[in-house]
Amino acid sequence: MTQTPSRRTFLTATVAAGGVSLAGVAGTAAGQGHEPGRPPLAQRPSRELEQILREIDQRRIEASVRTLVSFGTRHTLSAQDDPERGIGAARDWLLAEFTRYAADSGGRLTAELQTYVQEPDGDRIPVATPITNVVATLRGATSPQRVYVVSGHYDSRVTDVLNATDDAPGANDDASGVAVVLELARVLSRREPEATIVFAAVAGEEQGLYGARHMASVFAQDEVDVQAMFTNDIVGSSRADDGTRDPYTVRLFAEGVPTAETPAEAAIRRSVGGENDSPPRQLARFVREVADNRATGMNVRVIYRRDRYLRGGDHIGFLEQGYPAARFTEPNEDYAHQHQDVRVEDGKQYGDLIEFCDFGYMARVAKVNAAALWSLATAPGTPKGVRVRTDNLTNDTVLVWERGSEPDLAGYEVVTRETTAPEWTDVTDVGDVTTVTVDLSKDNVFFGVRAVDRAGRCGPVAYPTPLR
Repeated sequence: MTQTPSRRTFLTATVAAGGVSLAGVAGTAAGQGHEPGRPPLAQRPSRELEQILREIDQRRIEASVRTLVSFGTRHTLSAQDDPERGIGAARDWLLAEFTRYAADSGGRLTAELQTYVQEPDGDRIPVATPITNVVATLRGATSPQRVYVVSGHYDSRVTDVLNATDDAPGANDDASGVAVVLELARVLSRREPEATIVFAAVAGEEQGLYGARHMASVFAQDEVDVQAMFTNDIVGSSRADDGTRDPYTVRLFAEGVPTAETPAEAAIRRSVGGENDSPPRQLARFVREVADNRATGMNVRVIYRRDRYLRGGDHIGFLEQGYPAARFTEPNEDYAHQHQDVRVEDGKQYGDLIEFCDFGYMARVAKVNAAALWSLATAPGTPKGVRVRTDNLTNDTVLVWERGSEPDLAGYEVVTRETTAPEWTDVTDVGDVTTVTVDLSKDNVFFGVRAVDRAGRCGPVAYPTPLR
């Protein structure tokens, strides 16, 4: 677990002309008494969230994995019109499940197919192939324009990435992630979030992340305000290839230098820092604050990489569009049970078979996702337009931002940390303002701003950029 850094100062607010002025003073910051290893600014789960977590059903998750495995293969190039075998059968079953949840949602959840034709790519798509995402949307009640996405990919493969006929059970990779998404849709659609949540089972991942890339491009073309995206990919087992188990840890991969960074943005980052303060890193910090606790029973291990070494997942398509996105995956992979032909070799069983899944672990991963998504969708959104004024040389730091439109917005908090600290350590409520002056030098610490609603729920932190 990440160790809690020492906390030497915090900020107190005083009203000043033109906004709020903050002075650094010695003292004890908010969050005192947190559990060892917990984030300093950890948020307690509400009673509603605790009830949501109790409703996550391990048996339903297992049943979903078993059904997906029963289709034999879900390869993207497999049959699309066979009712019992192939990716088409899986697609139709997933739509039926989402539609069933929609019928019980009081009109809040809708389900649809999102299809396009992927032309041959000279690599893993040899012929023009329809790729279909199965999408369910839970519309937000008060801030529907703010969107959060969670996905798993329902296609599967064996050793030969073009083999669309042999059995490819894909129990862990990635029926596990799809089963988590289905359970999240079932439980959360019974409630009314403030913001919109999109649940997606995407295809074409094994052939080149095609389904998720298409979904992200549609969101971008429609100028949808996607404030977070999580992919759950290989979240089905706590057992490593050497037999050891880590059943209470899930990895969360979050990139630093943005995939979509422009040359101008890179030049600013090299000057002022921020390679550890990208939107995905802020998202990962938020997940730890709301989901690394006794209520989920899980340790969220944040990995400062876009994905595993030289590998990738469906969140990359969203990162390419400039959306904050991160990947959940199990703590240690067993490569004998992913991307393998089903076989016994030298007495060892290979293949992504259901007997190597840990359904209790999947349920706990689902709880982490539920805690993150529900906390995001019921708190205020990430502040926009957060800047540091740099038109005058001064040892003070002036922060400005745009006021959010949430009807229950109460105000804002300024957070700080030492430049060597991995998580935010200090926080001050500055009220419902859009300008604040801090008696601390921007040269020496990192600053952030987050919104708070009247119930005390805090959204993710926004890291400021220079305003000249």
